[in-house]
Amino acid sequence: MKKLAIITLTAGLLFFTPFLTPTAQADGPAPPPPDHGTTGNTSGATAPIGGGLFILLGLGAGYGAKKIYDVKKKKAAEEK
Repeated sequence: MKKLAIITLTAGLLFFTPFLTPTAQADGPAPPPPDHGTTGNTSGATAPIGGGLFILLGLGAGYGAKKIYDVKKKKAAEEK
């Protein structure tokens, strides 16, 4: 009975949530700023993602290597 109540409450909240959320701009998107490019999205500089991507990949590889090292160290200590 408790599971049924939880499921019903969750389903009810998921169903009614879209009707309760306020919208800030009901008339559509805001117009672009005055310095916006005439041939497309040319205003502003581009942001390079290469450096940040390599940092994240390096950190992920380091974290994975540390986890593997810890597992092997623990396994070696258990065998002794």
